[in-house]
Amino acid sequence: MSDSQPGRSSADDAEYTPTGTDQIAERLATLDDAEAEQRAASLRAGLADYELDDEDAALLAGGYDEEDAEGELKLDPVLAIVGRPNVGKSTLVNRILGRREAVVEDTPGVTRDRVMYAAHWNGRNFTLVDTGGWEYDAKGIHARVADQAEIAVEMADAVLLVVDATVGITATDEAVVKMLRRAKKPVILVGNKVDDIQQESDAAALWSLGLGEPYPVSAVHGRGVADLLDVVMDTLPEFSTVAGVDRSGGPRRVALIGRPNVGKSSLLNKLAGSERVVVDPMAGTTRDPVDEFIELGGRTWRFVDTAGIRRRVHMQQGADFYASLRTQSALEKAEVAVVLLAVDEVLSEQDVRILQLAIESGRALVLAFNKWDLLDDERRRYLEREIDQDLAHVDWAPRVNISAKTGWHKDRLVPALDTALESWDKRIPTGRLNAFLGELVAAHPHPVRSGKQPRILFGTQASSRPPKFVLFTTGFLDPGYRRFITRRLRETFGFDGTPIEVSMRVRERRSRK
Repeated sequence: MSDSQPGRSSADDAEYTPTGTDQIAERLATLDDAEAEQRAASLRAGLADYELDDEDAALLAGGYDEEDAEGELKLDPVLAIVGRPNVGKSTLVNRILGRREAVVEDTPGVTRDRVMYAAHWNGRNFTLVDTGGWEYDAKGIHARVADQAEIAVEMADAVLLVVDATVGITATDEAVVKMLRRAKKPVILVGNKVDDIQQESDAAALWSLGLGEPYPVSAVHGRGVADLLDVVMDTLPEFSTVAGVDRSGGPRRVALIGRPNVGKSSLLNKLAGSERVVVDPMAGTTRDPVDEFIELGGRTWRFVDTAGIRRRVHMQQGADFYASLRTQSALEKAEVAVVLLAVDEVLSEQDVRILQLAIESGRALVLAFNKWDLLDDERRRYLEREIDQDLAHVDWAPRVNISAKTGWHKDRLVPALDTALESWDKRIPTGRLNAFLGELVAAHPHPVRSGKQPRILFGTQASSRPPKFVLFTTGFLDPGYRRFITRRLRETFGFDGTPIEVSMRVRERRSRK
């Protein structure tokens, strides 16, 4: 239900200010669990006097289901797609996946990092790795892109080499073949852009690369891709023989988000202990989400480095627009978001909007203040003021002061992540929740509106990840009072680092016949 109703005054939306003190936490600490559950059962039985629908009944029956984050899983085999720029690698990735995942644009070099996707064919799972274009004489950022492609080959169980059949073999293609020979991995040669049977002779010319039979495909139209995937399945092992690659579950999933050039890729590289992601002073270098399994605090975490979110989505063009969508997708797949904020710059509207995106996604939240080692006393005073003004609505999120460049205080991320995820996972027993609500309402009753005072009949936690609570009431609770309940839930049960949602179901007493 929304926070407002037609005809409600702004006074109803004002913050609720409790009068006097209470001993709710102390009283709950002395409460026996069995007694609390017995009281809750009595309140639950009292709901029989009210009009309830099927959805209410299902909620009260406790159809509560947690996803299983435990269990050891074998690694899916890995297929890397390599080739020089603009031969259609990302288009082929999207064709294999059956959806638009990889960023595609008619400009060479749109894909810069190696990017992992879960793929399926004929009942088998495998991991697809898209790479930036490989150039043997690359300089600057392009040289680092080529390095990423070589690492992708090292991590793969097999490689798809994509060549533009309409252009023919170039010096760069030959250089890629030399690199692949050194890697000693099974290679499947793909002649792309073969749109009809007349062009198949173009693909036949690729025999001269010495990699065996070339498979003609049209990534744009899908021609020949099914036959190619059959060959891939025959080539890939049942499970990956390479360590350190993507898997289907297990480690907790962390999304690094923030505005462009705030240090997300630098932080991921420092955590991973390797140049995992292309880093360049040019803002917006990262365009696809990049997954990495990282050992931190003695455990494995799955980090997703995301493209920097730019100012206005509707003004974005091409790759940046799709990269913003990828960022939102990465948030959806994550369990906890680490929002990077650069302390050497004034907190911007962008920073606040990105934070809101994380909150609305329902993920656990950690604030990482980057470049802290560069902070002087004057900037520190202004920063504290900005935090009080602009980040007051996320004062419940753990804060970590770090330097992505040097790795200073990176070890402090683990306790912050643990705190946020523990809260995100938390479930409050129904007995304790209703005992809390009873004590809270007794000490701080809802204001009387138009001669009426709504009552809370019963409360239940509908789900966790994030925690969501539903209150059955006799009338509409003021938004200010609901925010008060939310705040006291945090204080009493320790929901640090997670958004929590308190909704209500206004129910009327059954008419007596």
